[in-house]
Amino acid sequence: MHRAGGAAIRGVMMFVFASAVLYSSGAPVHVPGSATVAGKPQANVVVWLDIPARDDSHPARRVVLDQRNLQFAPRVLAVQTGTIVDFPNNDRVFHNVFSFRDGKRFDLGLYPIGSVKRVQFDKPGVSRLFCNIHPRMAGYVIAVDSPYFAVSDDEGRFTLTNVPAGTHTYRAWRAGGEPLTGILTVEAGSHLEVQWP
Repeated sequence: MHRAGGAAIRGVMMFVFASAVLYSSGAPVHVPGSATVAGKPQANVVVWLDIPARDDSHPARRVVLDQRNLQFAPRVLAVQTGTIVDFPNNDRVFHNVFSFRDGKRFDLGLYPIGSVKRVQFDKPGVSRLFCNIHPRMAGYVIAVDSPYFAVSDDEGRFTLTNVPAGTHTYRAWRAGGEPLTGILTVEAGSHLEVQWP
């Protein structure tokens, strides 16, 4: 009787342990969020989680950062490290895209409408983009060592997709502001509010 009771207790304990493991490693979660500055929605905020990429995950092979109407589109682009970014010239004038500080340093030289230049962002960091010919053109490429990132829209909204459940460090960046860091517990119903005073 004692042995049978011990076996039953061990069986129950194993079931509880297995259930806890399954719960804690549950299905990936979509985490919606919002970014604000002084209580107002903030566009072009980059948010990412400090979760390294799995061995079987790969960055996007090609991402486009367009040049149109003497502007970079989008103005702020977030990519996973290793991503190749295409810089097509869809304006009616020549462009010369370069980045000389922080992040990835490069100079694409002068190129005409219809041409495409490419850059691989192989290290994490913020690359400030400019054009030698058009000084008002400015943009950013933020490369992060994580597949879990997003950029806020005009309403300050963003969604981190397929995030593994658990407690993770998040980081947030915006042009002209101090970077933010915090802790996010990812579970069903999680929501991330990124706020600058």
